[in-house]
Amino acid sequence: MSQTRTTNSKGKPVAVVVGATSKWQSDGRNTRLIHGKPVDDSALPVGVRWGVGGAIAQKFAQEGFFTVLTTRTDANAAPLAKAIRDQGGDCLIVEMDLVSQPSIASAFSIIRHEAGNPDVLVYNAGYLEGRDLPPEKELLEYIDVEMLDTAMHIASRGPFLVAKEVLPAMREKGAGSFFFSNNSSSLRGKKRMTGQSLYYPRVMMRTLAQVLTEEYSEHGVHVANVVIDGTIDSPGTRAMPRNQNRPDFIINPVKIAEAFWYLHTQDKSCWTHELQLTPFPTKPSY
Repeated sequence: MSQTRTTNSKGKPVAVVVGATSKWQSDGRNTRLIHGKPVDDSALPVGVRWGVGGAIAQKFAQEGFFTVLTTRTDANAAPLAKAIRDQGGDCLIVEMDLVSQPSIASAFSIIRHEAGNPDVLVYNAGYLEGRDLPPEKELLEYIDVEMLDTAMHIASRGPFLVAKEVLPAMREKGAGSFFFSNNSSSLRGKKRMTGQSLYYPRVMMRTLAQVLTEEYSEHGVHVANVVIDGTIDSPGTRAMPRNQNRPDFIINPVKIAEAFWYLHTQDKSCWTHELQLTPFPTKPSY
C-alpha cells in the first residue's frame, strides 16, 4: 500500500471520504467505458471534476478539516489532492480496497497514525459491475455471481467493516458523523436497464444506516443515509449528448457537498437518518 505522506501536524478535525474520486471523472472507469477514452475537464469548475466524493473532500477541507482521501490507487486521487492543497487545505491519500478486510484495517491504521481518529466519515464508494453488459443481457439471469459479490462487498460488507473501524472512537468521544452517499435503488427495486450497475444491494446500505442510527445516536454519533436521486454533474456525465442541453436536470456535486456539511453541523435536535437530493428542473420534461 502506498500513500501520499502528509500528517495532521496542525491538529485539525479529521474528515475521511471513502471513495473520494469518481468513476465519472475525466479518466474514470465509467467515462472510459461510455466515451471510449478520457475526456477533457479543463473547462469545468474544480468543484465538479471528481464528482460527489471530490466535492465533499474539497468542502470539508475548505471548512478547516484535515481531509483523508481513500481510493484504490494513489495516482487516482493525486489531482484532487493537488486541488485541495492549491485551495489552502490539508489532505492525505490512503489506498484502500473495500473488497479486502486486511486492506481496510491497514488503511485505517494509517489514518489513525497520520491524521487521527475521524470526526466525520462519508462513505461514497461506487462500482460499475453490470454496467458493461449489452442490451440482450439486461435480465438477472445474465448477472455473474462475481458481479453480485462485488456489489455486496461495496454496498454492505465494506460499510460494515468501515463502521467497525471508526464508530468505537466516535462513541467514546460522544460525537461524530457517519454518512452514506446512496442512490434511489436503496428505496425501491426496479429493473436494471442497459448501462446501469447492479444496484439493488444498496438497500442493505440504507438499512445499515438505520440500524446504526438506532444504536449510536444515543452516544452522540450522527448517522445518515443521503439518497442522491438523479444524474450527478461530472466530466463523464456532462460529456454525454443527452446532458448537453439540460443543465437543470443534473445535480451539482458542490450543492451535494454543502448538504453533507449541513448535516454535520446540525445539533442533536435536528438530526435525521435520511436525506433525499433531487434535481429541480425549471420546466417539466415531456
